[in-house]
Amino acid sequence: MKTASISRRYTGTAIFLHWTLGLFLVGTFGMGLYMADLPFSPWRLKLYNWHKWGGITILLLSALRLVWRVTHRPPALPQAVSLAMPGWQLQAYHATHVAMYSLFFIVPLVGWAYSSAAGFPIVLFGAIALPDFVAASKPVAEWIKPWHEASAFALAGLVLLHVAAALKHHWIDKDGLLERMKPALR
Repeated sequence: MKTASISRRYTGTAIFLHWTLGLFLVGTFGMGLYMADLPFSPWRLKLYNWHKWGGITILLLSALRLVWRVTHRPPALPQAVSLAMPGWQLQAYHATHVAMYSLFFIVPLVGWAYSSAAGFPIVLFGAIALPDFVAASKPVAEWIKPWHEASAFALAGLVLLHVAAALKHHWIDKDGLLERMKPALR
């Protein structure tokens, strides 16, 4: 299918939240991978704090994005695109978005619970002490930690799938679908 362009774009706010959240997801995930195997040091502690701040920022951006999406209906898939997609792709499209939105909340909340259970409170930007999500408990922390890691890797996998699908639409299908979420640079 080779249509020229898709006129129905997301709102500027939706586009901003999409790309800002995407950058925070990639940065925070990358930082988590990097810091996990570092030896104990002031640098590692600093990275852990930045990782936590990134997680809380992701949580806040996700809440804003969800509120925006609920109050501002996104543009429907263009009929030509939805008709050209096999049924399984349309189902995967919807399932991936539901799963990503769920994990936008699950990953940081489980990380917050892990941090609380491990006895390391979150002090946002070094100034705002957040309440502990659960009581400090080493056994609980050890139980929660793999859930945070697994959910973060699941989210990373879905983000990669999302990006691959967008690039397929852009480079292979050439259907202009990516233009709907492309920032308007002037």
